[in-house]
Amino acid sequence: MQKQENPTYLKAITIRDVSDVLSIKEDIKKGMILILRVTPLAQKDVEQLRTVVEELYSIAKTAGADIARLGEERIIVAPSNIKIWKPEYDLK
Repeated sequence: MQKQENPTYLKAITIRDVSDVLSIKEDIKKGMILILRVTPLAQKDVEQLRTVVEELYSIAKTAGADIARLGEERIIVAPSNIKIWKPEYDLK
């Protein structure tokens, strides 16, 4: 088996506040695969959640990353070299 020089990391994050977007943005730039749990923010403030999702979508597209919803509680962000299969609907 070949050893990969620069591994791709998978990170799970729970979004509790809008301020969490800053560290998520850095992780997207690093090329990590992110599984983002949004339930705590959704229970706190649906409008903030909507703002966060729109911002994450914009950040991901700018970075060339792929982004999709995983059920009702999670969002996945993958770097440009990994594509997420999605049905016809999208986050927007």
